[in-house]
Amino acid sequence: MSSQFVSQQRKTLFGPAHFYKRALLIALPVMGQLLIQNMVSLIDNFMVAGLGDVKMSGVNIAGQVNFIFLVFVNALCISGGIFMSQYNGAKNGEGMQQAFKFKLIITLVAGTIYTCLCLFFSRPLLSLMVHGNTASQEIVEEGIRYIRFLAPSWIPAVIATCIGTSLREIGRVRPPLLISVTATGVNTFFNWVLIYGNLGAPQLETAGAAIATVMARVVEMTIFLLYLKNRRPPFVFRIVEVFRVKWGLFLTILRKSGLILISEMSWVISETVTTALYNSRGGAEVVSGMAAGFAIANLFFVCFNGIGTATGVILGGTLGANKLDEARRQKNWLLSGSLVFGLFGTAMGCLTVFVVPLVFGNLSPSAQAVTRGLVLLNAAYMPTWAFINAQFAISRTGGDAMLGAMVDLVVNTFMVIPGMVLLTKLTSLGPVALYGIIKLTDAAKITGCAIGLKKERWVRNLTDS
Repeated sequence: MSSQFVSQQRKTLFGPAHFYKRALLIALPVMGQLLIQNMVSLIDNFMVAGLGDVKMSGVNIAGQVNFIFLVFVNALCISGGIFMSQYNGAKNGEGMQQAFKFKLIITLVAGTIYTCLCLFFSRPLLSLMVHGNTASQEIVEEGIRYIRFLAPSWIPAVIATCIGTSLREIGRVRPPLLISVTATGVNTFFNWVLIYGNLGAPQLETAGAAIATVMARVVEMTIFLLYLKNRRPPFVFRIVEVFRVKWGLFLTILRKSGLILISEMSWVISETVTTALYNSRGGAEVVSGMAAGFAIANLFFVCFNGIGTATGVILGGTLGANKLDEARRQKNWLLSGSLVFGLFGTAMGCLTVFVVPLVFGNLSPSAQAVTRGLVLLNAAYMPTWAFINAQFAISRTGGDAMLGAMVDLVVNTFMVIPGMVLLTKLTSLGPVALYGIIKLTDAAKITGCAIGLKKERWVRNLTDS
């Protein structure tokens, strides 16, 4: 009788109200933090848009290259976060410290390398993003200026990211939100001062936007470090102990990160190739219009991070406490909840289309048309993407990084990139239509993940090893 009851519980699609209340209490502050950051990003885009299509396009292509690095850092933090969440569930402070050391060491190395790339190799990086665009030379020059001024931000950015993600993984979601509010306020104020030269400051245009971001990231890092000093969360260690690492565990996390990096980087490379191809469908109006569309779409994309964090904290804690049957039930509840969450994202996304003429009125009419189309397209895909993010988060939380790596690698390598190249060469479709058609390949990702999750390689307590 009890085994039958457990079997029925596993098949339950939706969990009790208190489960979703707990998930929302974790997810909403994370979403709030990112929403504030993305609102500021939207304000940044609004301010830069006032400088015209070319200058906004220059900032955008720099942002696309920066996005690759940020995804890379995020993948490294996810790897450490898998172990952080489970060690937190097992109440293992030393394990949490080792996971945090992994994040800090590996991302500081990555941040140092990328800072050098931005300073000395920005031209070839940015030129790839607008190959075939009719205004490529002017756009690249603006992008180089922006990315070089932004380069000093990457070291403080990775330190803040390591601390912020670690706090969220142990359930302390409010401090990163409050710190983010402060940092983004600094960014907004100095954007206003430096882009247009207010309060007697020089008018630095795109360089001013970069300098404001550097200042904000230094402030963010400083507040996070002060928080660690005063509140001493369980993953904190003395700085002299930074290299006292359990190298066996370090290498285990690194192997997991390798698989997650394959997944994330295959996705971001496919996104970058897709971006470069649709950027070839015209001039600066295409680059700026698509950039504006994603700036608005990022307002409702925040739900993906909420889903990932809530899954990591709840499911990671359950697995770390060795409650494997309960984890199986929670998997179904999280998947169903993410789908409903995605539908709310669709509604929110459709409403944001009314923001376009208010925020991006300085862009050309053709750029605004591209923006509106992209916003509505992204809104339509929200349930699909929310469900995929939940599938990936579940598999990674249980240590099955191979699933996401294989699904992303196969679909992106053999479907997305070749499909986008063929669509670009064989059709005259516009950028929004190209993007919308190629995203139909996400159905293959859902199918692959569903098959992998049924095998239950993710149902593991990693703290036992």
